[in-house]
Amino acid sequence: MTQAMPPSLRIELLTSPDIGRAIQSGMTTAVVPCGAIEQHGPHLPLCMDSDHADRLGLLVAARLGHALIAPTIRVGCSSHHMGFAGTVSLRPETFEALCRDYCESLAAHGFTRILLFSAHVGNCPVLADLLPRLQQAVPDTCEVNAFTDSTAWLKTWKAAVEAAGGPGANVGGHADIAETSLMLVLRQESVQMQRAEPGHPGLLSEAERTLMWRDGIGSISANGILGDPRGASAAIGERCLDDMADLLVGFFE
Repeated sequence: MTQAMPPSLRIELLTSPDIGRAIQSGMTTAVVPCGAIEQHGPHLPLCMDSDHADRLGLLVAARLGHALIAPTIRVGCSSHHMGFAGTVSLRPETFEALCRDYCESLAAHGFTRILLFSAHVGNCPVLADLLPRLQQAVPDTCEVNAFTDSTAWLKTWKAAVEAAGGPGANVGGHADIAETSLMLVLRQESVQMQRAEPGHPGLLSEAERTLMWRDGIGSISANGILGDPRGASAAIGERCLDDMADLLVGFFE
């Protein structure tokens, strides 16, 4: 069936008839980006993960070619960041309820494939746990899948930073060179590079991750940064976006 391309890929920017026609023409995949509103060190705004999810959703849907984008779930599971002012966190059961309501709504309108991903790595274990229940909540005619591989996410960031000429050792996973570079692309005016400083060096060990989940990120990094934001550039940010979109599309396809 030939697809009648709607004026936008974002469901929230379309009219109901636009969406109905798109589904009828074969655009039956819905992409659900997830983010977080949480501290990102002294130099980045709290919207980092949700802005990242917004842009990745657009890139993923465009590359899939038959997908629309659901509104980003902008608040996530960030209890380990609550020691820093401004962080807003959902309980895992609240996040699951949101994801379930999204999936049930989208399936009811005729979407037959629903793909979730999170630009906030802290949502990944929650998504992995709730995915089987999401799959049971929709009709058998609808497939639900989620990308939850945080290790692959961080490896892709490191490789992207190095491919763009940056120091891969500065990748730590939070407010680091990768995320700072991404925000230089997504919301440059919000980045305060004069405040950028190193945090916990490199990626966390398993023991450090356990400590962070239990006692909060402040137990690992006093300034809330994992990695080092220094050396960030828009060129690195563009490469990170491109490579992350490839990773997600490759998984979903």
